[in-house]
Amino acid sequence: MSIPQSGGGPIERYEQLAEYLASGCKPKDDWRIGTEHEKFGYCKDTLLPLPYDGPRSILKMFEGLRDKYGWVPVYEKDKMIGLNFADGANISLEPGGQFELSGAMLETIHQTCDEVNEHLREVQDVADTIGARFIGLGAAPVWTHDQMPLMPKGRYRLMNDYMGQVGTHGTQMMRRTCTVQVNLDFSSEPDMVQKMRVALALQPVATALFANSPFFEGKLNGHKSWRSRIWRGLDNSRTGMLPFVFEDGFGFERYVEYMLDVPMYFVYRDGTYINALGQSFRDFLRGELPALPGEKPTLSDWADHLTTAFPEARLKKFIEMRGADGGPWRRLCALPALWVGLMYDQSALDAAWDLCKDWDAETREALRVAASVDALDAKVGKIDMHDLAREVVAISEAGLKARARPGAGGMVPDETHFLSALKETIETGKTPADELIDHYNGDWNGDLSRIYAEYSY
Repeated sequence: MSIPQSGGGPIERYEQLAEYLASGCKPKDDWRIGTEHEKFGYCKDTLLPLPYDGPRSILKMFEGLRDKYGWVPVYEKDKMIGLNFADGANISLEPGGQFELSGAMLETIHQTCDEVNEHLREVQDVADTIGARFIGLGAAPVWTHDQMPLMPKGRYRLMNDYMGQVGTHGTQMMRRTCTVQVNLDFSSEPDMVQKMRVALALQPVATALFANSPFFEGKLNGHKSWRSRIWRGLDNSRTGMLPFVFEDGFGFERYVEYMLDVPMYFVYRDGTYINALGQSFRDFLRGELPALPGEKPTLSDWADHLTTAFPEARLKKFIEMRGADGGPWRRLCALPALWVGLMYDQSALDAAWDLCKDWDAETREALRVAASVDALDAKVGKIDMHDLAREVVAISEAGLKARARPGAGGMVPDETHFLSALKETIETGKTPADELIDHYNGDWNGDLSRIYAEYSY
């Protein structure tokens, strides 16, 4: 979940809403890669989730990273709820205690992977001192709702109360899911449009390739990505595949109209989240918001509101790819590599669009559903997900070759090797979820406690 946004003055004209999004346009030389990934922390002896406070806790993790590695605390009132670093990276606290690294904006996947590796080494080091560990999965495999206490952030308290009114899986999303995502730039409105369309249409491929949540509350759940299933039952007003993105005339203004129809959660003022649940940003623009009568919003309020929609690809001043389950260490670099290869080379982007440009909204939604259930074994009409994923990864590989960004002091010619985990999945036909199911039905003999020893970082 995003931290409060800042730096925006009063909104005096409707046009400022689209202008805010358009201000993200950058020349290609300035495009960057921002990778985010979440993970579950737990106590080594009890295998229960880390609480916020106590000798083995999220707070102790924050304090250790602050004291040993120079991270700067972020507070909400008197509670430490995150950390910042000098390079622009931050660590945020998700609703159920999930630990999220929001990485710095970097130029290459080599740098991204170095950042991920350094972060996980730091987390491991501090966790070892307090008797904790971390695991990368798309959904908590065993823990119940009540075993995962809500973290002390005002935003989450508001959302927690609201979720049950608008969907069936909202509190599961908040407390018991983890994702890995990448944030990418665009150069212009037409470039944004093409990237959003490719991102949404092919997001089910990422869901399939990274499927890693076949368990929930101690048993198989019938889906290879239960995280994806949870998002489908969250709140239809702010999730999904956004069919309007594929309509003629889509652009920044049309996305603004969508966001103005997304019910509000809150307004952030002076360190406090003010309850605006279900209220309208359109009313806010008119100074008629019940939560703040007579007050009009700032661009910071608009930036905050943009973080409260959760479609499969989300537009802010950049585009967020949101379809993948959290996963093992080696796959945390594969997700940004997949999308950078598709998005940051024009020939690859055109080829990716050619794959999906003729699909209708029903096909795209069917792929989303099928990916969550069957991952690479999904079939929708004549579309075979395994074959589609093979084509998508091949296009991405070509895009990374064309980028030709060397690493290791020039010893590695490009970024293609970061796709190795995905190419292995395509070759074997087994996603991380398939491997977990094989263990569960095989050598684990239904004992899910084995997952902690064998799959933790």
